[in-house]
Amino acid sequence: MRKRPNLEKRVDLHTHTSYSDGILEPAELLQLAKEKNISAIGITDHDTVEGLEEAILSGKALNIEVVPGLELSTDLDGEEIHLLGYFIDYKNSELKKYLNFFKTERLERAKRILSKLEKLGIHLKLKDVKQIAKNSPICRPHIARLMVEKQIVTSFYSAFHKYIGDGAPAAEKKIHVSPQSAIKIINDAGGFAFIAHPGNMNEDTLKRLINLGIDGIEVIHPSHKKYQQRFYRGIVSQYCLLESGGSDYHSGLRNDDENFGKYFLPYSVFEKLKNMLHSKSSFQ
Repeated sequence: MRKRPNLEKRVDLHTHTSYSDGILEPAELLQLAKEKNISAIGITDHDTVEGLEEAILSGKALNIEVVPGLELSTDLDGEEIHLLGYFIDYKNSELKKYLNFFKTERLERAKRILSKLEKLGIHLKLKDVKQIAKNSPICRPHIARLMVEKQIVTSFYSAFHKYIGDGAPAAEKKIHVSPQSAIKIINDAGGFAFIAHPGNMNEDTLKRLINLGIDGIEVIHPSHKKYQQRFYRGIVSQYCLLESGGSDYHSGLRNDDENFGKYFLPYSVFEKLKNMLHSKSSFQ
């Protein structure tokens, strides 16, 4: 008896474009999503919403639902925690004000990293980093890509391990907001706030974030093993939270191309998320 093909639509709610530290332009990412049989996609660039307009237009042309989102970095007692925002109003004035502030802070951080690299005998120009970053907030991956291009290191990961990663000689902490502030920023822009890839997070931190009013947890992620997915799905059920998932796709030097189309959320789970959004809107 022939096996019936799996016709369930796929949803990837965690992707990055060239507007943050991804490689593909939004239109290129949407075209690839079409090829990977992805029916809905969340664009969650770091600290920016600049690529959403292009992504939404491309999604309409390709009949792919685009969920406007972003990924914010927060700090809880010295631990860096990333939060994902979904279904945000990316034109919200307060959200844009915050993101503009963060973009400036990222630029200043990049200058400090380059200064430390200079003292280590590694000479990189800010204008070259900006050329890689284009108009997006400057991230460490942009500096890492330049180091690979200049043949200072052999790989993206080597740049982090030897020079710019946490604890490395040219490391520089970035400005964080508190999880409370990030949740409020996302919620005030009409969105849901989710804990991103909590795989290495201890249970106490997880519970604290739940008590702060998080809306959901990213259950499916390339870094999560099957038993972790089961655990987080249990937490979602226990605390009446929402579930998300995706590939955290960047492309390029991260060598994560095989993850796109492999790690996804079933459309049936995505529909529950949309139903909650509609319920939320009806009470506002």
